[in-house]
Amino acid sequence: MHVHPGGIMPNTSVSRNVCWYLSGYADGEGSFCVSFSPRNKLRSKLEVRPSFSVSQNADRSEVLSLFQQILGCGTIRPDRSDKTLKFEIRSLSELVEKVIPFFEKYHLMSSKRKDFSVFSQICHLMNEGNKSKSELEHIIRLAMKMNVSGKRKYNTHKLISIL
Repeated sequence: MHVHPGGIMPNTSVSRNVCWYLSGYADGEGSFCVSFSPRNKLRSKLEVRPSFSVSQNADRSEVLSLFQQILGCGTIRPDRSDKTLKFEIRSLSELVEKVIPFFEKYHLMSSKRKDFSVFSQICHLMNEGNKSKSELEHIIRLAMKMNVSGKRKYNTHKLISIL
């Protein structure tokens, strides 16, 4: 399988099928996440970290390598929490330039599509540069609409109070 140097393969029916497969795979096993960490050294006092990840057992890790090939970015590392491997992209520029366009073209079919839409909006807002307190509050409120069944270390009120 030939991969285009920029990431996504040329527009052939085989490559389109592989891309749709990866989109479906991410729909079931992927995660679009925006996490927050207090950081006193930052002017805003809060680090905002968007990421896209997919986990898989080591004996089926070929799909993670396929994500890395097709998107042309990301790392594969052990996930000690559940003894799987994790493909992950944390770079804002790679999320904006590669991940978001991929899932806009090969869209998700489940309710995860809503999380992706909010994730995309947050990444684009962050990509515009330094944020005011009100813009960061907006990003926090947007992020809290994502992954509502998951657990968060900080709630909206606590995060805003850190700013």
